[in-house]
Amino acid sequence: MNDMPAKRELGALDVAAYLRRHSEFLSEFPELALVLKLPRQLGSTTSLASYQLEVLRDKNRALMRRMHELVAIASENEQLMARVHAFTLSLMRATSPAEVLRRVAATLNEDLHSDLVRIVLSTEVPEQEATDWLIVAALDHPGLRPFQEFFAKGEPLCGRLDEEKLQFLFGHRAADVRSAVLIPIPQRGLVAVGSLDANRFHPGMGTMFLKLIAEAVAAALQRFEAR
Repeated sequence: MNDMPAKRELGALDVAAYLRRHSEFLSEFPELALVLKLPRQLGSTTSLASYQLEVLRDKNRALMRRMHELVAIASENEQLMARVHAFTLSLMRATSPAEVLRRVAATLNEDLHSDLVRIVLSTEVPEQEATDWLIVAALDHPGLRPFQEFFAKGEPLCGRLDEEKLQFLFGHRAADVRSAVLIPIPQRGLVAVGSLDANRFHPGMGTMFLKLIAEAVAAALQRFEAR
């Protein structure tokens, strides 16, 4: 009885792995380069050197595409940072809490091209008249119960909201909101931005700029409490 283990036949992946580890293999066995079949281009068999060159060119083109994508993202982030900076300066120039809120609503509506904006605060704001974008409700208000987990996490929320949240925030426009962003204002409430585009806000998007907006709003309101 033969107890010798059966030899495993080498597969294509084994050969490829070996050649990656031994890149000098063809220099030791140059005759193999004459019998290797390479991909055809323009109807004729390419040489190994020209094939390697074309592979490098493909990789270079892919890297260039990726570089252009990164440059575009960096440019977009730079524009967003400039807008957030201008937004913060605008809040610093406000002379009352009511003006802070008006500037927040105006900026999110106009400069950031939002469809619907809602600001939810736990207390009344002096000199602020009633408006559809401001909701005053204590943090223990029944309408805010669906937001308790959101408040507990203290992080911006992006994506689609459930019906209860949409109804509380947007009322008769709830059915129009396809995606939204919730930005918590610590100990005060939240800012909600709704979009008619289902793909405008999604869970995978970055939230750094949203956090900066939240901090700017909180600091601007706190500035008047200290007086």
